[in-house]
Amino acid sequence: MEKIAIFPGSFDPFTKGHESLLRRGLTLFDRIIIGVGINEYKRMEQSTEKRIAALRKLFAGDERIQVEGYSDLTVDFAARHHARFILRGIRSIKDYEYEMNIADLNRRLTGVETIILFTEPEWAFISSTMVKELMHFGKDISPYIPEGLEYE
Repeated sequence: MEKIAIFPGSFDPFTKGHESLLRRGLTLFDRIIIGVGINEYKRMEQSTEKRIAALRKLFAGDERIQVEGYSDLTVDFAARHHARFILRGIRSIKDYEYEMNIADLNRRLTGVETIILFTEPEWAFISSTMVKELMHFGKDISPYIPEGLEYE
């Protein structure tokens, strides 16, 4: 049976930390579906369509990576794609407590398991929120996003 994982997030923008987690996740799973969450309560710098298009272009050469948008519960998105796993990363103890609670709820709801990878130390300080703020004020964000990531 194919091991499929969902890698959910708003990815506004997708950072080098996200890329690292995704690449490491590919050593564990046969296929990873990047789920670009549509969250009307968050202020987004880039539209959902632009984020999806940029990620599809970035990972176009790897058939193991798929990019889809979704606006429902992550576990429902996972069920539609026959994914038994959710891939998440944590940077700090603050992230751990949040992710643990969500993982427990998701497992109770549907049985889907959350696999958590620790962010590599060189990327642990990077957050999409930080990069988004730098972008908003016209600063160079290239050190924090994957090479080749472009929003059109």
